[in-house]
Amino acid sequence: MPTQFHKIRRLPPYVFEQTNRNKAALRAAGADIIDFGMGNPDLPTPPHIVEKLVETAQKPKTNRYSASRGIPGLRRAHVNYYKRRFGVTLDADREVIATLGSKEGFVNLAQAMTAPGDVILAPNPSYPIHSFGFIIAGATVQHVRALSPEEYLSGLGRAVRYCVPAPTAMVLCYPGNPTSHVVDLDFYKEAVAFARKHELWILSDLAYNEIYFGDPPPSILQVDGAKDICVETTTLSKTYNMAGWRVGFAAGNERLIGALARVKSYLDYGAFTPIQVAACEALNGDQTCIDELRATYRSRRDALVESFGQAGWDIPVPDASMFAWAPLPESVRHMGSLDFSLALLNEAHVSVAPGIGFGEHGEGYVRIALVENEQRIRQAARNVRKFLSKYSDQKTATG
Repeated sequence: MPTQFHKIRRLPPYVFEQTNRNKAALRAAGADIIDFGMGNPDLPTPPHIVEKLVETAQKPKTNRYSASRGIPGLRRAHVNYYKRRFGVTLDADREVIATLGSKEGFVNLAQAMTAPGDVILAPNPSYPIHSFGFIIAGATVQHVRALSPEEYLSGLGRAVRYCVPAPTAMVLCYPGNPTSHVVDLDFYKEAVAFARKHELWILSDLAYNEIYFGDPPPSILQVDGAKDICVETTTLSKTYNMAGWRVGFAAGNERLIGALARVKSYLDYGAFTPIQVAACEALNGDQTCIDELRATYRSRRDALVESFGQAGWDIPVPDASMFAWAPLPESVRHMGSLDFSLALLNEAHVSVAPGIGFGEHGEGYVRIALVENEQRIRQAARNVRKFLSKYSDQKTATG
């Protein structure tokens, strides 16, 4: 009898587990950890959304099974959002499905569309589920270096030429996680043209569409003909600080949405109905909360870039998302991203996500989540200054 199941053998040890274990041990010993490791929003869900949840939960009939595809009102709310935000028209019955967060939607979409042995093109570095959702489904993933959107798009052409068998799908994620890169509509037009030429499906992850500091990020579904080959996943987790509520969506190609709906019909009955009703309130109600959220992240971003820069760690200014994607400081670059993250945690009590956890091309970087307030960010910068001074002194002594 094998010691491990086949699918588990295909999943490597979770890189972030090492930092998580150390973090837990330090906290148990009483350490004050300033935690930038996970993109877990610390801000409250807007009150009008919570109030709608409470009001609906008090109605006995809402405790029954819900709808796997999402209640009709929630799907219509998402249709209205796409029309209002992107000018895109969707059919609520055929082209939209509510998911238990975008991660669940992405994984089950991979299950629905993938046969064992299929080859999928995925960016590297990228959020792990963009690869492992397909690996769990039995596919082979061809990683394409993506330290910039342009590098990824050009690398896709080389990947297609050398893939045997030919790939069946490609993954996009902008604003990027972990890189925070943004793209414009011309990028999506090129991506759609490329996918059409090579007969590829496109899965686009748009989780950070409302956290931006310049021009609003577009949707790939704005491109003419994109719905013929594309599904886009979104989530309320970051936009409305509803990460634990687990509400997301997939929208786009009718065939892919239908396949996802069939898989989900065997797996779940949808989110708790009061959560779905509250999600309708989020999408249809007062949107000033999004402006306030964006202003908070901008302020935190600016505090991070300024204070860490003064501490000796230059952080590139992110254009979007709740993350900064930072190269290791020069004095510690020899350590690698995992060893650096562990040392920073153990010695400075500052937690970041090692870039290697997002793929081999993430080595040399760390991801910093803007989930601590400005006071804590500046406190972290003081700790970082002491940490880097120590290693700079060591380098000078051995140099």
